[in-house]
Parts: sequence; C-alpha cells; structure tokens
Amino acid sequence: MPALPDPHALAVIALTIVAFYLFTRNDVPLQTTSLGVLAALTVGFQLWPYTTASGPLKPNTFFLGFGHEALVTIIALMIIGRGLVVTGALEPVARVFSRAISNYPMPAMLVMLVFCAAASSVMNDTPVVVLMMPILIGAALRAKGSPSQMLLPMNYAVLLDGMGTTIGTSTNLLVVSIAADLGLKPFGMFDFIHVAALAAGVGILYLWLVLPRILPKRDPPLTDTSPRVFSAVLHITEESYANGKTVAEVLDKSSREMRVDRIERGEGVVLAKLPTLTLHEGDRLFVSDTPANLKEYETLLGASLYDTEYLAKRLDLEEPLPTHGQQAAEVIVTEGSLLHNRTLSSIRFAAIYNVIFLALHRTGTTQPTRNMDISDTVLETGDVLLVQGTEEAINKLKHTTGLLVLDQTTDLPHTNKAPVALAVLAAVVALAATKTIPIAISALLGVGMLLVTRVIDWKDVGASLSTRIIMLVAASLALGSALTATGGTDYIAQLCIAATTGLPPQAILGLLMLLMALLTNFVSNNAAAAIGTPIAISIAYTVGAAPEPFVLAILFGANLCYATPMAYQTNLMVMSAGAYRFSDFLIGSVPLALLMLVCFSFLLPHFFPL
Repeated sequence: MPALPDPHALAVIALTIVAFYLFTRNDVPLQTTSLGVLAALTVGFQLWPYTTASGPLKPNTFFLGFGHEALVTIIALMIIGRGLVVTGALEPVARVFSRAISNYPMPAMLVMLVFCAAASSVMNDTPVVVLMMPILIGAALRAKGSPSQMLLPMNYAVLLDGMGTTIGTSTNLLVVSIAADLGLKPFGMFDFIHVAALAAGVGILYLWLVLPRILPKRDPPLTDTSPRVFSAVLHITEESYANGKTVAEVLDKSSREMRVDRIERGEGVVLAKLPTLTLHEGDRLFVSDTPANLKEYETLLGASLYDTEYLAKRLDLEEPLPTHGQQAAEVIVTEGSLLHNRTLSSIRFAAIYNVIFLALHRTGTTQPTRNMDISDTVLETGDVLLVQGTEEAINKLKHTTGLLVLDQTTDLPHTNKAPVALAVLAAVVALAATKTIPIAISALLGVGMLLVTRVIDWKDVGASLSTRIIMLVAASLALGSALTATGGTDYIAQLCIAATTGLPPQAILGLLMLLMALLTNFVSNNAAAAIGTPIAISIAYTVGAAPEPFVLAILFGANLCYATPMAYQTNLMVMSAGAYRFSDFLIGSVPLALLMLVCFSFLLPHFFPL
C-alpha cells in the first residue's frame, strides 16, 4: 500500500468524499454543496497555508473556476442552444418526424434516433429532448400507442452521441479542458467522434430493435384518460351539492369512485372521515385522481378545485377567473424554464398567464399536496402542474419559451430568425472544428451575433443560464485543483494501481470506465469527471501508458448516466412525461451501459494505443 499523503491531501480527499455524498442527497441543493466546497477550500487553505514545489498555494486560486475556459464555453453554448429553442430552428425537421412516425413508425423511429444522436453532438442535449418530447407524445397518441416506448429510447440516443465531440456535453468540455490544463495536447472537436460513433451505432440498434420491446407499456399520460395521479383539493362552496350532505352521500354521488384522503375545516383542522360526518361550506376534501376524474368530481359535487377568493387575494388577480369554457392542461417543469426552482407565487404565474393551478404531480410522491400550498412549493425538474384556463390562455402557455405543455397539439415556437440561429451554430462549430479559433472564443462570438441580430435578448440569456451547472463546475474544478496540488490525485492513483496489480493496462482502463459509469448515476457527471480526470492521468503515467485513452475512459464513463432518473436532468423529464418507474430505467439502461462499456473497452485501445 502507498504511504499516506500529508494532512492537506487527506483533508481534501475527505472533503471530496463528503461532497460526493452530499451530491447524492436530493434534499440538499447542488448549489449549496458546491458553495460549501468552495468555502471549505478557501477558508481551510487560508487558515492552514500550503506550499507546493512552485510556491505557496493561494486560496483565491480556487475561484478561478468561474473564469475557466470550460465554464465560459458551457455558458456560451447554453445561450446558443436557447437561441435554437426560442426560434424553433429545428421545427421543420420536427414536423416531418411527427408525420413520419405516425405513418411509418419503425423506419421513422430509426431516423429519429439517428437525428437525435447527431443533433446532440453539436448542441446541448436538453433542448433536443424538449423539442422531441411533444412530437413523440403526439405521434404515439395519434397512433394509439404508448409514449413510454419512444421517450426513453429517444433520451438515450441523445445521451449516446452527446459524448462524441468536445462540445457535446458540459462533461466533455470539462474533461478536455482539465486534461489540457494538466499538460496534455488539447483534443480537437472531432478527435474522438469515430470512437463514439461506432459505439453509438451499436447502441442505436439496441434502442431501435430491443428497448421498445422490453419496456413495459405505460398508458398515455397526456390524454383525458391519463393514468397520472394528481393530488388536489375540492373546496365546498355555499352552492355545492356537498354542502350539508354527509360524507356517505357525497361518496354515493360519485358512485363510490372518489377516494378522499382527508377532510379539513377552518385553519387546518383535520376531521375524521366518518360516513355520518356532515360537510359544510369552507370544508376541503383532499383527493387524488386523474385530471379527468378530478374535473368530474368537481362537476358532480358542485365544488371547486381552486379557492377563488384565496387565488384572487394571493395572486393579485383583478377578477375571479371564469368557470366555464375552459380547458385543462399539464405543464412540465424543465431545467432552465421560468418555473424551475421557483414558486408560482413568486412569479405571479396565475396573474400573468390568466390560468389557475389545480393540482401537482411529483414523481415518487403519493402524499396529497394542499392546493393552497402549491403556490409556495419550490418546483423541481420533472414536476407536472395541472392548470386550467381558456383556450387562448393555454395557447399562450404553449408559445411561452421555457414552458412545455404536454398535450397532443403542442405548437413549437417559430420566428423568421431561425435561419440566423442555425447559421450562428454552424459558424461556431466550423471555426472550432477547423481550429481557426478556440471553441470558447467562437462560442462567445456566436452569443454576440445572436444578441446583435436580436435572435435573443438579455432575458433569454438569463433564462438559459443554470446556477446549478455554474456552481457545480466551479466547485468541481476547485476540488480537482486542490487534489492535484496537494498530491491527493497521485495517492488515489496509487491506491487504484495497488488494487489492480497484475492487470494489463486495457483491463485497468475498463475498470476505470466502469467506476465512472457507476459513480455518474449517483453523483453529478461533471463532479465525477472533474475529479476522475487528474486521477486517470496519474494512473496512466504510473503504469507507463499513454494518458489520452485514460482521459477518454473518464469522459465516456461519466457520460453513461442511464441507470437512475436522478443521474441526468433529461432522465427526469422523460420519466414524468412517459410515466416511467425507477425499474424501467434499470431494465433499459443496464444492457445499454454494458454494451457501451464493452464497445469502448475494445475501441479505445484500438484507436488510441496504450
């Protein structure tokens, strides 16, 4: 076993372990953990100074991640991706797919998978998934099929080829930038696309021919017969049938199909659900059911799924919303949308869009949610809101950038600026691919062009940025820098070498990739990659192998985030829209991940000799 490193290295290793644990906690925001890591590093090295071979390690160097080339590039590409979304630049292709999938499902499915994989290699994967979700859902509903057999294959196809270029994912940018910082020759944009493309070809065949057949069929979640269960509240008014009736009489009115979770009166007083209990005006029945059934109960009982007086007072509505001629729609909260990590009351959602929110569905949550508390609930990626409004109001939601209304008639945004957005993306890729200028500079120029040509405005710029990504990348870079400077990466590398003594470099390469694949499904892939890259380079030098294939093993392994819904934001998006269960991800992802590991284990040493 290698000798223990100095106390500073041990402290940084311990901080890394704690950070990884906190990254797995859903109840601790990634931003909070990232800020805590930065604070611990800067304060720790300020109180206990450390001197490297090149001089004292200044604590403020851990803030340099905010200006790192990788983070600048990631942010610029997020903004360019926003330009593609707000202009509907890919709408013509999407419309063709929508018709083709309905008429020629198998061939169109293959073309769609290839398109998604190719698109994700040059643009952020989240906009691709946002674009394709309503198209596939609509096609599945028209064909009376199940969206669940299309959405997960599409999501995996996006993730597959996103690892094929340096700009395909933020993880790729992070890995190649860290490797360049550590002295390796910088990877070009397409230097490893052949490896990723060959592996992705095998993966796409699996997604096309196998995965749809092994995935359980889930009922379409976005029609009037939706199986998605929402928690809601029925408010008893003076005119309600239920006013003055017993619980038994109310249940008989619904043919005993309505399930009442609890009954409240006044300020949160919970009443026993006795059949003889008489209901009065102001009582609230907490129920859980599908949107269609909830609306039916509202009609049968003459009750209301929302408290008009409460909404008018709390949400600044000028007048009560009409109760007739309205539609119900489901709105998914996506990463980067105006609802993400916000509350409905803070953005005055009802007042701005002239809709009311009836219920909330949160994946994995079965407890009823108080209707009047929905407005103060911090919304997460994958949450689905059931809203009600006029046709005009619902259409306004559909055309609002960053909101995804999940129904079979969703319209994509479109403007005459779409060609400009596509031209800017093509120019950014071309300049970086030909090595005319670095990708960070070409991407910044692209953002400038989008602003000058008014394809986007500063509001779009702000909406495209993710504090989660920014803080996570900065903290991960700081941790990796601290590990390298204190010798922590060398110590971890020596432990890995000791654990794999006697194995050939190719086997060590495969095990390293497997470790990343396991880790990335429970912690952020950016965090795993940032810590893993310097360790991989140290291992390569220790065993006398070329570092490039080991760096790519980290890159590819950290992108195999298939197995759990929380492993990647697009997993959560399709989980909610496709009514998937946790087990569905395991069923679909384990064979795919094993295929990718086998492919990369053979392809990497072939194209990048050890």
